Amino acid sequence: MDDWTRRETVVAYCKSLGEDVREDYPFHDGNWTVMRHWGNEKGFAFVYERQGEVWVNVKCDPEWTGFWRNTYPAVRPAYHMNKAHWNTIVLDGTVPAADIQTMIGESYRLTLPKKAVR
Repeated sequence: MDDWTRRETVVAYCKSLGEDVREDYPFHDGNWTVMRHWGNEKGFAFVYERQGEVWVNVKCDPEWTGFWRNTYPAVRPAYHMNKAHWNTIVLDGTVPAADIQTMIGESYRLTLPKKAVR
């Protein structure tokens, strides 16, 4: 069973979402891992430690940000991000793995490179 309170679990899950996913450390701070699409360089999961726990910022459809925040106290308006479009998941063991995966997967989909229109 994966331990969804660990950074390594989140990073491994993000990498499993697609061949274009890359792990990046753009802030010259090893505490911040940005999981991004290499094709457009958009980040979809910002993973960091804060207050003794691992936190993950994920993009969310604005219609769902409130749902997740109201469902789990460990899901909050995103730390250092646009609060209308981003949530933070505090990996304290209270959010089921399936819901963490759903939120990360949605963030991945919302930040995919746009297809060229011909």
